[in-house]
Amino acid sequence: MKTSTSGASHRVFLDSNLLVCAYDRSEPQKQAHARTVIQALACARIGVVSPQVLAEFFVTVTRKLKEPLFPEDAIEQLACHLQLWRVVESSGLMVLEAANAVRKHRLNFWDAQIWAAARLNKVPIVLSEDFSHDTVLEGVRFVNPFAADCRLERWL
Repeated sequence: MKTSTSGASHRVFLDSNLLVCAYDRSEPQKQAHARTVIQALACARIGVVSPQVLAEFFVTVTRKLKEPLFPEDAIEQLACHLQLWRVVESSGLMVLEAANAVRKHRLNFWDAQIWAAARLNKVPIVLSEDFSHDTVLEGVRFVNPFAADCRLERWL
C-alpha cells in the first residue's frame, strides 16, 4: 500500500466503476479512457480507494462483466491496485457518517460510504459515474470521469 506524498487537496478518490471500466472489454472506448485516467492518477500518485472499492472491484470483474476475469487474474489486479493507491481504512464512524448521508442527502448506502470515506479523509474529489456530475456535497465534489467536460489535468 502506497501513501501519497501529495497533500489532501491534491488527492482524488476512485470509485470501483472507474476501475472496473478498465477491464470491461465490451466498451473499448470507455475501457481505453478509464485506463488513461487510471494511469495519469497512478503516475501523479494522488489516487485514493477504500476497502469497499476494492471489494466491489473484485466482485464486479469476476462476476458481472460480460467477459469476467478469472479469480486468479482478478487477485493479481487487486494486488496491483493495492500498490497503486492509498487505501483509507473503514471505520464505525465512516458507517455512521454514511448512514447520516442516506438520510440527509438521500444517497443509497453504498454510495454514501464512498462519500463518507472521501469526506472523512479530506479527499475533495470523487471520480464516479454513480453521482450527478459536478455535484458538491459538504466539500466533496463528484466528477464523472467520462463526462465531456471532465478535465483530469485540474487535479494532476
